[in-house]
Amino acid sequence: MQINKVVFSFLFFSIAGLFSISSFSQQLDPVLQDLITKGVNKSQTVTINNIEAEQAKLDQRLAKSVFIPKVTLNGSYTRLNDDLKFDEDTQNLLMATQKLVIKEAAGLPFNAPFPDNIPLRETPNLQDKNILKSSVDVDWVLFSGLEATNAIKASKHKESSINYLGMAEKDKLALKIIETYDKLALVYASESVLNTSENYLNEQAHFVRKAIENGLATPIDRKKIELAQQQLAGKKLEFEHNKVLLIEALNQLTGEDRDNLRMLRPTLESFRLSAVSSTEKRNEIKALEEAEKATIYKSKMEQSHFIPKVAVKGHYEFIDNYLSLLDPKWFVGVGIQWNVFDGNQSHLKAKKSKLESQIYRERIEEAEEMIDLSIVKAEQAYQSTLQNSVIVEKEIELATDTYEMVNKQHKNDLASINDVLDALNDLEKANFKLQESYFDQRRAVTQLLHAKGALQY
Repeated sequence: MQINKVVFSFLFFSIAGLFSISSFSQQLDPVLQDLITKGVNKSQTVTINNIEAEQAKLDQRLAKSVFIPKVTLNGSYTRLNDDLKFDEDTQNLLMATQKLVIKEAAGLPFNAPFPDNIPLRETPNLQDKNILKSSVDVDWVLFSGLEATNAIKASKHKESSINYLGMAEKDKLALKIIETYDKLALVYASESVLNTSENYLNEQAHFVRKAIENGLATPIDRKKIELAQQQLAGKKLEFEHNKVLLIEALNQLTGEDRDNLRMLRPTLESFRLSAVSSTEKRNEIKALEEAEKATIYKSKMEQSHFIPKVAVKGHYEFIDNYLSLLDPKWFVGVGIQWNVFDGNQSHLKAKKSKLESQIYRERIEEAEEMIDLSIVKAEQAYQSTLQNSVIVEKEIELATDTYEMVNKQHKNDLASINDVLDALNDLEKANFKLQESYFDQRRAVTQLLHAKGALQY
């Protein structure tokens, strides 16, 4: 009958653990949730991750800016050693031509002398020696050969990969804070056992002292008590050291004030795991997959280096007085740039990026295998903690019944005070074992949720 009761209790805990409607985050202590939030805000790793994500966004904007027209204002002043002119023969030819045109307009014969009263225009310089220029240039890429497009896609996947890495880092940080917080709760739970042990030893010391006075005990018994008291003092010192170290660890992880952390009195309670039938992709896997896609698009970007690129070029001169006879005031043109051979550099870079994507694929498969194994281990550990909690609860039930029985016997002079203290000490130790089982259970729950990608906080 007793065995059936234990089996029923175990099944109850298993079913409750798998189908409880309360979520993991709802069962977390609000103080612990606040510490996790502060830890995430304080983490330098998370901050660096956010900065890297912003850099990836800027890379996207830089890639998109290729298609935005570039406008450049230019201004310059140049002084040559002399004006640039036609050679003397050309100047004579231009002057003779000017005379012929004037005589023809005046109706003079071809062989008639040129009239002296008609002025002639000097031949203009090709370029004056003082050159002042002010202009604007417009460069507009219409088609980048898919190079910019692939660069944008690669940057987007890189940003997603960095964001998933940040989420994974937050999960690791949350796990560390939860574990440290629970360890502090376990340390405080041990304080009760130490106090009970101290009271027990004080009672024993008083009993032995009276027994020695009445010749019922020897000094060796007293030395045994003194040794036990020294050992207890060592455990109390260890308790203080552990408390200080855990408070320092929480301070480092969260940035919370040490005085506030010393005021905390965390307690351990059983976690009831909600149904987690399906496994979500871990953030680490998502990060690797996005990094793989980023390298694939990076490889495509390198390959598209050989596709012709089309751009528009425009130029306008604000000052035309200083232009040479051959300089246009403005022009607009469309150009094509086709990189036919670049020394095989683009091909090698594309091949290198493709190999990098293969590395990410291998890492993904390796990570998935490790995660599958961790899920199995976490599930087994969780089931073991549930069973252990049931066993410890039965130990507490037995220790409680024993203490109540021995206490009644003592009141009826059927048992000594030492028997009562022994039973009370056993009860305190059993209660502490329950706290330890809760600690292990909470570790198993968090590890299982983390392994299945369902950790929320």
